[in-house]
Amino acid sequence: MSNSQSLAFSVASILAEHKAQDVLVLDLREIAGWTDFFVLGSSSSITHMRGLARFVDEYLDSEKISALNRPVASEDESWLLMDIGDLVVHIMSKEARSFYELEKLWYKAKAYSVSAEGSTQGSANR
Repeated sequence: MSNSQSLAFSVASILAEHKAQDVLVLDLREIAGWTDFFVLGSSSSITHMRGLARFVDEYLDSEKISALNRPVASEDESWLLMDIGDLVVHIMSKEARSFYELEKLWYKAKAYSVSAEGSTQGSANR
């Protein structure tokens, strides 16, 4: 498992453990030249979104990994994007996730669902 892959699944697990819904890891290595993985998770509120971002930040700090940005969610935020280079984390409201449909946009990516129990389920095509 590559470092970026390990990081993607670690971040996805953190989101799932902290009650993000529909957590997915999209493997973009074969279809995008600018990043390796997307991690997607839905939040239930702006407070939940901020908390999820904080938990990811704390994990990155503990691993001595620097994010390229440190977004701060405003009260009306529906999508928080964290760029970690080989990994881009998308924490979205359910409405934004439904509207933008990143899973459909990146349909050629291998997708892995991550749950709080640590299980992953993969699918080459959804």
